[in-house]
Amino acid sequence: MARGPDGKGGGAGFSLADQLFNADSLADLAGEFSVVTGFDPDRFLADCVPGLSGRGLLERLDWMADCLEAQLPSGFDAMSEALEAALPPALDPALTDDDFGRFIHAVHGILIVRHGMEDPDRSLDLLHAATRRFSMEFYIRPFLNRWPDLTLARLHDWARDDNYHVRRLVSEGTRPRLPWARNIDIDPAVPLDFLDVLHADPTRYVTRSVANHMNDLSKVMPDEVVTRLARWQAEERQDPAEMAWITRHALRTAVKRGERAALDLLGYRAGDVTTRLEILTPKVRIRDALRFAVEVEADEALPVLVDYRLRFSRPGGSAEKVFKLKSGKLARGRATRFEKRHLLKGNATTYRLHPGEHGVVVQVNGTDVAEGTFDLLPAAE
Repeated sequence: MARGPDGKGGGAGFSLADQLFNADSLADLAGEFSVVTGFDPDRFLADCVPGLSGRGLLERLDWMADCLEAQLPSGFDAMSEALEAALPPALDPALTDDDFGRFIHAVHGILIVRHGMEDPDRSLDLLHAATRRFSMEFYIRPFLNRWPDLTLARLHDWARDDNYHVRRLVSEGTRPRLPWARNIDIDPAVPLDFLDVLHADPTRYVTRSVANHMNDLSKVMPDEVVTRLARWQAEERQDPAEMAWITRHALRTAVKRGERAALDLLGYRAGDVTTRLEILTPKVRIRDALRFAVEVEADEALPVLVDYRLRFSRPGGSAEKVFKLKSGKLARGRATRFEKRHLLKGNATTYRLHPGEHGVVVQVNGTDVAEGTFDLLPAAE
């Protein structure tokens, strides 16, 4: 489940911030910094733990950095030595995925950005070391804005680093739409040179970032993304199954938009398709389920991607949202039937439902092929 920067989510009463930042995790952090001359772990805990309450996830990180900073040397030369000394052991470099590290170690990045902006060479050395403990994707971005040429030159080298966490940082830290992160000023096309290298990486942790990065880019330069993905396929530097996964993941938003070039690259070409839509619940209440069936037939064997859009009526107009239905391959001349049950929640956080006539639009391989309507009634008392 996606969670916002307040650290909430996962059900009533659950707090990711509490799970990540608490007396136990801060005790671990205090123990790591106890190697710094003059650092008092007990004082840190007495100052920091009471201040966690009422703060969200990112606010807690800043607060923890405040409490650490109060006991660290004020000059960056000495502070950088302290930060380096307090780094925990590096994450296992033999793994290939799902080894994100601990959020408590983001404080290193916060303090590097706060105090090291005027010493970029030393700061980038520290970020290189720190990202092997916890991803520094947020904290490389201020250096991209302040020192673009120097930072890009470092990233050029890091794209070929022995450590896959460092390689991932190159892709993740330069994403144009990295969630929660500050914007970066560089031309979004510049990191494509890094992705030319990283798409062939042997670790899913890196290639997932590449695919997410390309999905971001598909929103601002869709043609270039399709061209690049096609070129990577032709170069055959990545395992074919992994390259197919990267392509699908990178084009997921373009496919929702029905972009023809993206669909063609994925093999979902336009064809002669006959489609029938049957609304099984022509009247449905809010909080109940809309049910409908789609029957698709083609005069040739054809890979198909079947999506549907719900067209919501609103007092000020209408809005649409795309949903996945099914993907597969049609046999020549043989109809295939799909049924769908879609719960119409009354408390969705992204949109509010209003009674009235609503629509269902079926897409096959990016083309609208059938549509129907249903009446949405108020929720039962």
